[in-house]
Amino acid sequence: MKVLTKEEEQAHYNATIKGGTLGGVIGTAIGAAAVIGASRRYHSFRALTVPFRAFLVASSGTFAAVIAADRASAAYDIEHTPEKKRQVEREREREALLESNKSTFERAKEWATDNRYPLLFGFWVASMAGSWTLVNRNPYLSGSQKLVQARMYAQGGTLAALLTSFALEGNDAAKGMGRWETIKVLDPNDPEHKHLIEKKIHHERYAGEDQWREMVEAEEERINERKAASKAKEDKEHDQKPAKKEGAAPKKS
Repeated sequence: MKVLTKEEEQAHYNATIKGGTLGGVIGTAIGAAAVIGASRRYHSFRALTVPFRAFLVASSGTFAAVIAADRASAAYDIEHTPEKKRQVEREREREALLESNKSTFERAKEWATDNRYPLLFGFWVASMAGSWTLVNRNPYLSGSQKLVQARMYAQGGTLAALLTSFALEGNDAAKGMGRWETIKVLDPNDPEHKHLIEKKIHHERYAGEDQWREMVEAEEERINERKAASKAKEDKEHDQKPAKKEGAAPKKS
């Protein structure tokens, strides 16, 4: 793992903040446009309290800011780490070669699998709009009651889709398919480099998604090295201690 200097850490931080700020501004603008449009179109939506409508706008901006900041951080890390950049380029070339041999249905299925969470969010937005359209036809409900019912319907559908997504991902992990794959690699403990072992790898949905895994592994490696050095030091001190002569009488004061 590359050790960053103070200047590189600050540049990485600035790039992350810049990406998050840009995403937050765009998300807030989209949320505000959606709320304004819904307020003009639907009387029931216009009857909602101003703080609640402000919450909807702020939630859109926050969601977009978090996603944009994470992607900006990953992009900066790859762009300024030659090893990762070469790895990403090799992976793109390999995937391009594989994609050229797949049918349209297979590419669409893999795209849906890789983008399942953005699709879930879009499904929630669409189901919320559809539920609101249906519930809004009921003249006997107030605006707040319509909103609660529409949200319940949308959350129910989204929860079902989310559980289905988890089930598919669990099935992929069990079968070594999808985002999880079991491959054979050379045993690092074999000095002759002839023995193969199985290793389960995780395919990133976007470059840099698994950066936290590398950070954890690097920290565990440093901890193990410190433990080994401490143990070696203790053993060395123990060996250097002079052994007591057997049968030697204690000195009298």
